[in-house]
Amino acid sequence: MTGAPEPLDRLHPGLVHHIVNTLGWPGLRPLQEESIVPLLDGSDAILLAPTAGGKTEAASFPLLSRMAQERWTGTSVLYVCPLKALLNNLLPRLETYTAWLGRTAALWHGDVSQPRRRRILTDRPDILLTTPESLEAMLVSRNVDHRAFFSGLRTIVVDEVHAFAGDDRGWHLLAVLERLERVVGRPVQRVGLSATVGNPEELLGWLQGSGRGKRTATVVAPHLREEKSGLPPPGDIQLDYVGSVENAAKVIAALHRGEKRLVFCESRRQVEKLGESLRAKGVTTFLSHASLSVDERRRAEEAFAEARDCVIVSTSTLELGIDVGDLDRVIQIDAPSTVASFLQRLGRTGRRADSTRNCLFLALDEDGLLASAALLLLWSRGWVEPVIAPPEPRHIAAQQILALCLQEHRVGDRLWPEWWGGLGPFGPAAEPIVRHLVEEGFLDQDGGMLHIGPEAEQRFGFRHFMDLTAVFTAAPEFTVLAGRTEIGTTDPALLTEEVTGPRRLLLAGRSWEVTYIDWARRRCFVEPVEAGGRARWGGVGGGRATSYELTRAAREVLLGAAPPVTLTRRAGVALAEARESGAELVHPERTVIVRGGKDTGVRWWTWAGQRANATLAATLSTVADPLQRPTATHLRLREDLTPDTWKEAVADATDRMGLPAVDPRALQGLKFSAALPPRLAEATLAARLADLDGAAASLAEAVRFTGSGRQVS
Repeated sequence: MTGAPEPLDRLHPGLVHHIVNTLGWPGLRPLQEESIVPLLDGSDAILLAPTAGGKTEAASFPLLSRMAQERWTGTSVLYVCPLKALLNNLLPRLETYTAWLGRTAALWHGDVSQPRRRRILTDRPDILLTTPESLEAMLVSRNVDHRAFFSGLRTIVVDEVHAFAGDDRGWHLLAVLERLERVVGRPVQRVGLSATVGNPEELLGWLQGSGRGKRTATVVAPHLREEKSGLPPPGDIQLDYVGSVENAAKVIAALHRGEKRLVFCESRRQVEKLGESLRAKGVTTFLSHASLSVDERRRAEEAFAEARDCVIVSTSTLELGIDVGDLDRVIQIDAPSTVASFLQRLGRTGRRADSTRNCLFLALDEDGLLASAALLLLWSRGWVEPVIAPPEPRHIAAQQILALCLQEHRVGDRLWPEWWGGLGPFGPAAEPIVRHLVEEGFLDQDGGMLHIGPEAEQRFGFRHFMDLTAVFTAAPEFTVLAGRTEIGTTDPALLTEEVTGPRRLLLAGRSWEVTYIDWARRRCFVEPVEAGGRARWGGVGGGRATSYELTRAAREVLLGAAPPVTLTRRAGVALAEARESGAELVHPERTVIVRGGKDTGVRWWTWAGQRANATLAATLSTVADPLQRPTATHLRLREDLTPDTWKEAVADATDRMGLPAVDPRALQGLKFSAALPPRLAEATLAARLADLDGAAASLAEAVRFTGSGRQVS
C-alpha cells in the first residue's frame, strides 16, 4: 500500500528535472512546497513570505505544471505587479521557467513598443506580465480584441498584493479583475503574493472580490509557524542618534567601508541632500526615487548592482522586490511609516549563507528617535499592520463606470452593476454616482443605454482616453533636461519663487543651474555646477499619517519600554533626555491634558495617531481649538477649558463621532473627484482622514489634568 504522493511529485516531470539539474536546488523551500497542492487544485490563495522568500517560484511552478497537464492555450496566466521596474526584473526568470516546458512569457506596460505589442496580439504568450493600468488600457483599446485575447485566461497572479490593497490602486485592481472575469465568462483563479501582513485571511478575502465565500481559498504562510515561538526576531539591528543629515553622511562614510549599502530615506528631498553629502565625502553614491528619470534610475541601479564599495540612497522605490544585487547592509534614516515597510527593507539583507539580516537606524532628531524605537518595539513583538482598503472609493467607482462605457461602447442603465458581481462599492451604492454622471454630461442616456458623454470626452478624451485609464497621476512637475538627457522632474515652485543670483536645483545628487525654462511644455534646461542646488517636491497630504499603534508604542518608549536591539551610547543618552523632557506628557494609566508647561496653551496628549486626533478635534468641537492642525501625539484645546466643560464635551461625544473637516484643495489629490457630486467627494475624503476606533478608545480613557493642580477621570 502506498501513501499519498509527495507535493513535488505532482509538478510536471520536465519542471522537476530543471529545478534539480538546471537550478541545482536540492529541494523546494517550505512555501514553494506547500503552495503546490492548492494551486494545482485551482484554489484562490495568498502566498505569504518575507522578501526573497521564493514567492515567484511558489506561484509559477504549480501554475506552469497545471498549464501543461491541462493543456491550456493562449494567454492563460496574467502576472500583475504594481511597478513596471519590478515586471522588467521578473521577465527573464519567467521566460526561463516557461521555456523549460515550451511555453512563453511577455511584457506589456507603458514602456513596451507598439511593434512588440502587435507581436503579442498576434502570437499570444502563455504568461503576460502587466500592470492594472495597462490591463485596463487593453480592455478599452480599439486595437485589442479583448474577448478573443483573454479567452484562454485561467489564473491571475498579483505580486506584492499588500502594496495594492492598502490604497486606491487596490480598488481599481479589484474592479478591473471583475470586469475581466465577465469578459472571460468564467471564474478566474486569483493568487496573491505578499510580504508579511497582520491580517492574511482578510487580505485573501479582499483579493477574491465578488468570489469571496464562493470559491475555495487558502493562506500559505509556513514562516508564520516559526515566528510564533515568542522569541525576538533574528537580526543585527542597531539604533543610533546622529542629529542631522550631514552627521548621517559622516557615519555612513566612516562605517562599513568596502561594503554595499542600501540607505532608505522617507522623502525625495532627503535622498537628494544625503546623496550630495555622501558624494562630497568621496563615497561612490547612487540615487533612486520617483522623480528621477527611468534611465537615471536604471543606470544607478545597474551600476550599484555591479559595484562593491558603494551606497545607493533610495525612497521606498527599492523597497519592493527589484533586484539590486547582493547587499551587505541596510541603513534606515529615521523610521519608515510602517512595520511592514521595515520588514521589506530588512529582507534585502542576509541572503548569503554566511550573513545575517541587519539594519542600522540613524535618527536625525528626537522625533525620529522615538519613532524608530516605537517601530522596533512593535517589530520585536511580532506585530505587523493589517492591510485595510481605504473606505468609500466613490471616485474609483465613477472612473470604473466611465471606463466600462468606453470598453463596451453602450451599457444597459440597469445592467451595469452586473459587471462587478455585486462587489460593494461598484454595486447599488454607486447609483447616485451614475445619476450625477448623467446629469453632468459625463454619460449620455439613450433608450435605456449609457454611453460616454461630451463632458467625459472633454475632460478625459485626450490621446484616446489615456487620462481615464491612468487612474493615479503625480502632481504636475517640470521635466529637467541637461542637453537632451532627461535627469528627472522637479516641483514648479523651485522655478517660480524669487531667488537672488542664479537659480539652482539639486537632482540626482548633483547641483544644476537653470539656463532656460520652457513654460508651455513644462521643461527646464540645466547645466552642472559645483554646489548650491535645492531640492523640493510638493504633494497633497504630506505622506502617510502615523498610526494609532505606532504612536502608542512611542508613548510606551517614553514610559520606559525599550526595543531589544543594540542602542549606541548616543542613542541611549538622547532617549534618556527625551524621557526626561516628555515626562509630563505621558502617564501609564491615562492620557494627559497639560496647561502651559513646556508648551503654551492647553494640549491633550492622546498619543492616538494623526487620524484619530483629527477625528477627536472634529468630535470635540466645543472644546477643541478650531484653528489647529492635529498631530499624531496631541491636539490643542480651548484656553478656557475646565474639568467640567471637558466632562460635558466627552459625554456629548460618546453618542456622536464627527468626521474631520476637508480642505477643498485636498480634493485635487482625489483623481476623478470632478466626476462626483461635491458632497460625496468631501465625504469620501473625510472618511479617509478619520480613525473612529482610535478616537473612541481615546475618549474612553481616563484623563489627568496637569498645570492646574487638578485631576479628573
